[in-house]
Amino acid sequence: MATVHHWTGLEAKALRLALRLSVRAFAEHLGVAVRTVSKWEKQLAATEPRQDTQAILDTALGRADAAAHLRFETFLSETGAASAAGGVRRVTPSGPLTWEYETWTDDLDRAVVALSRQDFPFADRLISRWTIRFKPSALDDRGLYLLARSTALLGDLRRDKGAVIGPLSAQHSYAAARSLFTQLGIPRRVAQLDLSLAVVTEMTGRLEVAARQYEHLAVDDRLSRRDRARARLWVGTALSKDGNHDYASRVMTTATREFEDLSEPEDWSVAHQKLALAHRGAGDLASALHFITVARNTASTDAPMQRVRLDTAHGHILLTDPATRDDGLHVLDQAARVAERFHLSHQLASIENIKAMSEGPAGPRRR
Repeated sequence: MATVHHWTGLEAKALRLALRLSVRAFAEHLGVAVRTVSKWEKQLAATEPRQDTQAILDTALGRADAAAHLRFETFLSETGAASAAGGVRRVTPSGPLTWEYETWTDDLDRAVVALSRQDFPFADRLISRWTIRFKPSALDDRGLYLLARSTALLGDLRRDKGAVIGPLSAQHSYAAARSLFTQLGIPRRVAQLDLSLAVVTEMTGRLEVAARQYEHLAVDDRLSRRDRARARLWVGTALSKDGNHDYASRVMTTATREFEDLSEPEDWSVAHQKLALAHRGAGDLASALHFITVARNTASTDAPMQRVRLDTAHGHILLTDPATRDDGLHVLDQAARVAERFHLSHQLASIENIKAMSEGPAGPRRR
């Protein structure tokens, strides 16, 4: 979500446009005078709302939906660049028209929903129709922002499908998106791409490197508090995969408390899933079963990806105990069928690896 550290008339106007309100309707929405909004829009960055009004603007932005946040950042990127250039925008005759920008934005919103449901073909069509339509040289800053968002979403799609390295991979897409956001001067987006690239590093098995990247990002002020908490959780994930289960559990517990303070129930549930696997690795199956039960009972989404992850973790824990080995295999087989159905190749490979390892020496014994 977008955040504003200090409001001027420029950001206020971008918020009004993002909410698609007239000057009068925006004034009523905020509870301020129409002449106040008119002053903001006339003077833009040369005027600053009062402190109490800045808080009102913070609240209005915080309550806006995801589509409005995307429009806000798009408008702000465009108008901010224009202001920095003395009011001269970089536009070429071959670039998109205004209605195309609106359609592009709407398609990105739909692609986000499709990705959350692991509908990869539909998401790919929505994204690719724009990434192949315009060359970067034909885009102004608003268009480059949308291209960067599209490229980042394409990275998410490829990551979730398990394509993490190579020319058609998540790593390649994330790096391209990061370059565009750097060019546009949007540090928060650059940091988010750094976080996504760290996830790719972990997925390729470079666990120590990934843990160091996560540790750095967990204290990076460019990121929101939620993203910093996610980075801290993923430090624990990388440590646990590398066999450092006790320390991983402590780091994850800190992240879990952060999610509780932030009222982020889905992240809180995911954190319990990660804690369960860390305790399994440490041989504490009783705690592992407790945490995976909490995760399964509190998950607020039934998205295929999260269902597969929960079932994989649950099956892994059950498989560790000889008394519940058959149940574990059954749960993993169910997860594999869902992963195969939705083309989650990375998750499918993880399941097969867990099953193969279970056929070797016995895992940790119950405490």
